[in-house]
Amino acid sequence: MSLLELFCEVDDFCQRFEGWLSPQQLERTKPGPKPRLSNSEVMTIVIHFHQAGYRSFKHYYKNHVCVHLATEFPKLVSYNRFVELMSGIVLQLCAYLQTRFGDCTGIAFIDSTSLAVCHNRRINRHKVFAGLAERGCTSMGWFFGFKLHLIVNDKGELLGVHLTPGNTDDRKPLAVLAKNLFGKLFGDRGYISQALFESLFQRGLELITTIRSNMKNSLMKLEDKLLLRKRFIIETINDQLKNVSQIEHSRHRKPANFAVNLLAGLIAYTHQPKKPSINWTNLEDLALDSGFPVMF
Repeated sequence: MSLLELFCEVDDFCQRFEGWLSPQQLERTKPGPKPRLSNSEVMTIVIHFHQAGYRSFKHYYKNHVCVHLATEFPKLVSYNRFVELMSGIVLQLCAYLQTRFGDCTGIAFIDSTSLAVCHNRRINRHKVFAGLAERGCTSMGWFFGFKLHLIVNDKGELLGVHLTPGNTDDRKPLAVLAKNLFGKLFGDRGYISQALFESLFQRGLELITTIRSNMKNSLMKLEDKLLLRKRFIIETINDQLKNVSQIEHSRHRKPANFAVNLLAGLIAYTHQPKKPSINWTNLEDLALDSGFPVMF
């Protein structure tokens, strides 16, 4: 998606959103001067940052936006002023992300990934996220920050997003995330729970997970076993979000800017023309090679 197409879509959304929000807002008695940049321009810039391949937003804004995009954004402000404006678009980004979610296809994958906000050596003197972030542990070790919980469909489209402190059990936000899903949901060992399985099954959603080494093996349909191997889809998405979209770094100075960076990175991913997805042809060929009939 080009920068112009991105701005047009974001601007159309902002006009609809502001039209819905204005009657519900209290009227200001002393309105201040309006910012030079509109909300749609600020949103476009922060989303485009995650598409441009830069690792630092400051470097991107000063060396790319101010130099190469001055014609597209004729009312650019200083970098410090732009950082102040970023804090005012959290609500708009949240609402826009909701409009970018895909449709449930009956097959979904769930996983969580850590979002560290500082190096472990600086945990004791870290103050920006004091009272918000917590220490957590993953298969990669300990960290201080948050957990990002994602649900995606077989096309790689986002179905649900939830942010929790780093010490939150992966199973805790699952009931909220999967409220509108149906069919089958595939996860790792962190989602094993008989009570959770039964509650979701009553709502029409079957939770399928891998088993722990100390658990008895159980019979599983071949198609479920094959689909369980395709969990790499959501793991690939997490890797792209952290290493391509740069949703994780330790340079945040305000929680609001952390939220803007995270939401903009997720939105930028939804605009990717090609997402990690299941190749159903290869999956059917693999099932036929096994010698068992499989219905997809």
